[in-house]
Amino acid sequence: MAQGVWAIAEQRDGELRKVTYEIVSEGRRIADALGQELTAVLLGSNIKDKAEELAHYGADKVIVADDPKLDPYTTDAYTEAIAQLVQANDPAVLLMGASVQGKDLSARLSARLGVAMAQDCTGFQVEDGNFVAIRPIYAGKAYAKVAFENSWPNMATARPNVMAVAEPDSSRSAEIIDANVDLPDEKLKTKVVEIIRDESGKIELTEADKIVSGGRGMKGPENYKILEELADLIGAAVGASRAAVDAGWRPQSDQVGQTGKVVSPNLYIACGISGAIQHLAGMGTSKIIVAINKDPDAPIFQKADYGVVGDLFEVVPAFTEEVKKYL
Repeated sequence: MAQGVWAIAEQRDGELRKVTYEIVSEGRRIADALGQELTAVLLGSNIKDKAEELAHYGADKVIVADDPKLDPYTTDAYTEAIAQLVQANDPAVLLMGASVQGKDLSARLSARLGVAMAQDCTGFQVEDGNFVAIRPIYAGKAYAKVAFENSWPNMATARPNVMAVAEPDSSRSAEIIDANVDLPDEKLKTKVVEIIRDESGKIELTEADKIVSGGRGMKGPENYKILEELADLIGAAVGASRAAVDAGWRPQSDQVGQTGKVVSPNLYIACGISGAIQHLAGMGTSKIIVAINKDPDAPIFQKADYGVVGDLFEVVPAFTEEVKKYL
């Protein structure tokens, strides 16, 4: 019988990603509710020194698959490694982050294991002893509770920045298990030939705690400098609506929305964004939404916690000057 909750850790260049702490923290809560153990799974090369850190966030065990073929990340290698571990250990619940890497890996892994998966979830529960995932549907207009029937492990991914991170307990320790995985070359059909890194130093949108976004109301790419100035002051990332990206004002990597990146920051400032449903689907789970728009009937105000009806080219610089007074 399937037993235990697993959380798949995500790392890049040997450093654990923020979504890992969220998944392990949430996995601890679910494991406690089910009365089962939490196991974190860590994959990479020369990565074992990060295992103890996962224990501080609640892992009872940490399975470490350390192999040169697991660095850098490729879908083939990670799917093969995790599938072997799952088939050997039979966990009841398998959690991952719905990051770019997590979405890529989870889709392939669920197909490989032949199990159902709930993608991009905003909450997890235990009801009558069963694991239940909560996820948005219809572009965020409604939420569905997803239960699993005869599908082991129950597999789900969590939207980044939604799950609370537990306070780390440095006194906690975990059993660290070295796992041997067989990764024959004939099963690894993809190879990373080059990594082009973003050298801008900008905060990655999906992990940003604060985001300042601009839409069609910015009137041109040159005007984004007022958003960048504000973002630099408050430690935020800069995003854009699809209209702004389609106009060539911002790169596609900055796009927030249903066809861009889904974000859940603590603070989302929407400047000159009308609030089309496609955009709301990408930022609707933000903790606090501030809208600045000269159109009082813009749909964004229906979603916003705070709204300013006015010219953003007057409001944003004034707001930036006020922020400077407190720094």
